Amino acid sequence: MAFVKVLKTAAYFKRFQVARRRRREGKTDYYARRKMVRQDKNKFNNRKYRVVIRFTNKRCICQCVYATLRGDVVVAAAASNELSAFGITVGHKNYAAAYATGLLLARRVLKKFDLDEKFKGKEELDGEEYHVEDEENEQRPFKCILDVGLRRTCVGHRMWGALKGAVDGGLHIPHSTKNFPGFKQPEEKSQEGEYDAEAHKERIFGNHVKEYMEMLQEEDPTKYEAHFSKFIAEGIDADKMEDMYTEAHEKIRSDPTGEPAEKKAITYERDDDTVKASDGTEHVRSNKITLTQRREKVAAKIAAAQAKMMEE
Repeated sequence: MAFVKVLKTAAYFKRFQVARRRRREGKTDYYARRKMVRQDKNKFNNRKYRVVIRFTNKRCICQCVYATLRGDVVVAAAASNELSAFGITVGHKNYAAAYATGLLLARRVLKKFDLDEKFKGKEELDGEEYHVEDEENEQRPFKCILDVGLRRTCVGHRMWGALKGAVDGGLHIPHSTKNFPGFKQPEEKSQEGEYDAEAHKERIFGNHVKEYMEMLQEEDPTKYEAHFSKFIAEGIDADKMEDMYTEAHEKIRSDPTGEPAEKKAITYERDDDTVKASDGTEHVRSNKITLTQRREKVAAKIAAAQAKMMEE
């Protein structure tokens, strides 16, 4: 029998330390989080704000967050499905929607701290580089750090649209144009890259979606009707795209709170396990039972099973 090399000894397993739960689940990069959350001791527990940007299969979510010992506290939040109240009823996960969501978050944060009148942000959306800290103001701007989570920071990603929206909205987020759409890397290391602001502007106003719509309309009308069925249902065609986003940006700047959702006046009546609603629907909801009742229920099931076995 050949010798087996012991790679992991008993000492290894004694000293083994289980990783944090969210690391095991692959949800949090603690190496990055530690750097973003750490605060200097001489700053006396000052809050360190982060702009958290996340994407799901249906929407973009932006939050302004600061960390405490008890957990993260959300100052303000905005999601792309809220854009329906500002006129963007469809396309809630593209680059233009991400920009509008970032803009909405910035205006909400500044309004909460009564800074919305002091820091208007960039009102002319031309895609040019903008830093609110370069402007002359009596007060320093509201500073945040970008938190992208586990997303890979590749050039032209939608996260940069949300970042650009937050920056144009008046937040101070340290960044550069190197990852924005329209940036060209230099051919040699000694040279500087070129940033095409016009290409970025086209993304902000959804022109890339507009061009794809026009191409499908001409080449494959059946595919166009399938892919853009929600756009067609809302009466939005390629020519109305830019106007839709322009009007939404103006509405967000004028009042970022949005219209509150209407409450449904539905009452419920319970009849044992059945819950009847005033709109005619019925739901089954089991009643809560005590520990004694639960034990009696289990004992009855065991007795019934034993009786059945005896009969057989």
